[in-house]
Amino acid sequence: MDNLTLKLLHTRICNQNTKERFHPQSDAGFTLIEVLVVVLMIGVLAAIASPGWLAFVNRQRVNKANDAVLAALQDAQREAKNKKLTYSVSFKVEDNVPKFLIHQGAVTPTSGVVWKSLGQDMASNPGQVLLYTNISASNTKNATGEVSTAPGTAIITFDYMGALANKSNGTVADTCLKVMVAAPKTGTTEASALKRYVIVQTLLGGMRTAKDSGCTN
Repeated sequence: MDNLTLKLLHTRICNQNTKERFHPQSDAGFTLIEVLVVVLMIGVLAAIASPGWLAFVNRQRVNKANDAVLAALQDAQREAKNKKLTYSVSFKVEDNVPKFLIHQGAVTPTSGVVWKSLGQDMASNPGQVLLYTNISASNTKNATGEVSTAPGTAIITFDYMGALANKSNGTVADTCLKVMVAAPKTGTTEASALKRYVIVQTLLGGMRTAKDSGCTN
């Protein structure tokens, strides 16, 4: 075998080794055990992450609803001062969905109005956000002064200066009027520890927010 033939043979062997090294066989794949291990790992990671994700979504949903409560009260107060008229925000729960209405006057309209859902940008389903208040009538706290465990219905009214208007009987409005939104406990309609409050604190209409167990008079 001459030198030229030996060189050609050596070149062919080197090319074949290179091809096998950089272009592995097309029939290579995963074994059943490897696939099962990957699926099991994905399941474990999903089980770990799911509660945290659910808590995050609930927190975002409740925060959004609370922001809507505060914005509605601020809008009504602003309208009252700008237009020199009495404006109110009414709250109710309809079909397990908390809703609000900004309107002129101290009496909630019964027709020709459109109520808005709290936190509607989060596309909440019925029962995902709960609403409670400590209000029994316009600017009037209930007997205990504490947030009721019954679904909230309330009206908060501002006079032409943006302060809390007098009650319907002419007496001075109560202060520390609370509107609370909460996430329900899993599988129930009872409020969980995830709570947010908007509180009309003063007669001048000063407002503040609080969360969870941090709400005090």
